[in-house]
Amino acid sequence: MKVACAGGGPASLYFSILMKRVDPAHEITVYERNPAGSTYGWGVTYWGELLEFLQGIDPETAHAIRESSVSWDSWVVDLHERATVTIEHGDQGYGIGRQRMLDILAERARSLGVRVEFEHEIADEAELADADLVIAGDGINSVLRERHADHFGTQVEVGQNKYVWLGTTKVFDAFVFAFVDTPHGWIWCYGYGYSQEGSTLVVECSPETWRGLGFHEANEADSLGLLEKLFAEVLDGHRLIGRAQSDGGANWLNFRTLTNRTWYHGNLALMGDSAHTTHYSVGAGTVLALGDAAFLVDALYGEPDLEGALARYDRLRRAAIKVPQRAARLSARWYENLPRYIDLPVQHVIALLDNRTSRLLPYVPPRLFYRTGQLTEQLWRLGSKLTRAR
Repeated sequence: MKVACAGGGPASLYFSILMKRVDPAHEITVYERNPAGSTYGWGVTYWGELLEFLQGIDPETAHAIRESSVSWDSWVVDLHERATVTIEHGDQGYGIGRQRMLDILAERARSLGVRVEFEHEIADEAELADADLVIAGDGINSVLRERHADHFGTQVEVGQNKYVWLGTTKVFDAFVFAFVDTPHGWIWCYGYGYSQEGSTLVVECSPETWRGLGFHEANEADSLGLLEKLFAEVLDGHRLIGRAQSDGGANWLNFRTLTNRTWYHGNLALMGDSAHTTHYSVGAGTVLALGDAAFLVDALYGEPDLEGALARYDRLRRAAIKVPQRAARLSARWYENLPRYIDLPVQHVIALLDNRTSRLLPYVPPRLFYRTGQLTEQLWRLGSKLTRAR
């Protein structure tokens, strides 16, 4: 099979690795529009389950990713002047530099015979007319997907809050949640290490707080300076690192949740952020992209023809990600409704933060959920299982 992958992200690269492992005779090319080493995003986070998954499919890739990752098994929740609490969470978390992960995947792909071409943008699948299969792994703004937007049924839901993705020279040894009360409302950050030299810091707040603090008028340098003051205790004197927009402003965004009614058209298949996005507060984007790759390879070798394989991938993979997509939406809404929770007793806030993906929490008074939520959630899950069984 001749395969062309538009976009050199985790989904395309891992798909090419798995295809070559199954059959080295495949002719696979990955096209990336940016120069080598130019990715943006600081670090990505994942959990121990991903390493187990990768180990079972391609141990060499799993080993390289684990060796380049840092890990933690606790949370630190900083509620400004009220309390700072360390929680032994139990689940092993990992962080790795996004560029380092891409380098590992690209090196592994090349070693198996995949051709990786940088600074080569694919704007039309007609450029790949001789390919048996075309992968659109070119992100949320996928050019290939947008050419058939009506067929794919693309929908985008824009989140309420403002956020900015930053790096810092502070190396966190736990996953950090820090909430700061200002005269204009709460602002908060999520921080996690991705190497021995740096960490990712995502800052979020309501649009009212964002404007009240003057971020709508500030350039990037002033924005970073103010954020360093607001999170001085968390950063411990370390600086923040951003990437300015073309007008010199900080790269504040509203998160876009993207979904598609179907994930294939002819011989064109969507993977990763071109197919779906999940809110950053659940840290699932990279994991789901790698999962897409594995599902598609499995479908290609489980069906006798390409049409049947793409239909199977579309049906099974879209069903599989409904749960993490729902969890991501609930997590995003928890933060959008932070005033509903943040003034509760400290132990309540932390418990509700941990349970923010519960389907019941938006409909139950927070204090009542804290007292009865665990039992109620168990009954809800049992009822769902019984319904499915019937």
